[in-house]
Amino acid sequence: MKFLGNTLHIANSGKLIARSSNPPISGGIVFDSHKNKIGKVGYVFGPTKQPYISIRLFKSVDKEKIKRNYGEKLFVSKPKSRKRRGRSRRKR
Repeated sequence: MKFLGNTLHIANSGKLIARSSNPPISGGIVFDSHKNKIGKVGYVFGPTKQPYISIRLFKSVDKEKIKRNYGEKLFVSKPKSRKRRGRSRRKR
C-alpha cells in the first residue's frame, strides 16, 4: 500500500475529497489509517503537484466517523486486474 494523502471533507455528492502529494492510480482501493476499506479512487483533479482526489465511498462506511476524523491519513492499493478475454474466433 502506498500513502495517498489526507482527508479534507465530504462533498454534497457524498464523495470524500482528499489532498495528495502525487497522483494515484485511478480505480485503486482506498484504506484509512486502520487498514479498513473505505472506497475507490474516482477522479483526480486540480494542480499537478498536489492534486485533489474524489473517493467514491462504499455503502458500508460510516460517513459520520469520517467527518470526525478530518485530516486522517489515507492509503491506496492497486485495483484488481480483470481478466481480459480475447475475441473468440470461429473455425470454418
